[in-house]
Amino acid sequence: MDSIQEFIQTCNNENTCNFLNNNSISTTNTTSLTTTATGSSSSSAVSTITNTPNSSSRYENQKRRDWNTFGQYLKNHRPPLSLSRCSGAHVLEFLRYLDQFGKTKVHTPICPFYGHPNPPAPCPCPLRQAWGSLDALIGRLRAAFEENGGKPETNPFGARAVRLYLREVRDLQSKARGISYEKKKRKRPPPQQPLPSSQGASATH
Repeated sequence: MDSIQEFIQTCNNENTCNFLNNNSISTTNTTSLTTTATGSSSSSAVSTITNTPNSSSRYENQKRRDWNTFGQYLKNHRPPLSLSRCSGAHVLEFLRYLDQFGKTKVHTPICPFYGHPNPPAPCPCPLRQAWGSLDALIGRLRAAFEENGGKPETNPFGARAVRLYLREVRDLQSKARGISYEKKKRKRPPPQQPLPSSQGASATH
């Protein structure tokens, strides 16, 4: 049994895996390990293990939650789906499933606020997952897949269909919300002029 299948079996036994709980992530910087020495003397020794920033980072915690959430999704899939048989099409199903938990208002073309970045009044347009959230989620899942033994060439989160879907969501939400998602090009600082060299040595007296 490979590491991915073992991990999915572990995920199937967990019930608290939801990438939507972003605000509930708690990070711990230090972990104390207490060891009591036994023997003729009744002294005790206490050592403290400090976690590295990578292991305790918000990103790593979120990536683990996302991976567990996807494992739960595969378990609840009808029929149940193993990770080895997961394709880009199943990833798209997962992303569309997450839309029901979205909190971003995406105006339809017939809405009077279509393309309005700051609507002055409420409207019945649907709530969706924001493109930025989906893009970041796929990035974390793509990394988690390979960290748990998956091969880059079979990574369903890097499939062309997934990339095209994210591009479509970005363009649709950009037009519907009147927001540009294009990255602003950083202006390169002007090249520094070389300092003028001293013209000769200082005068002698």
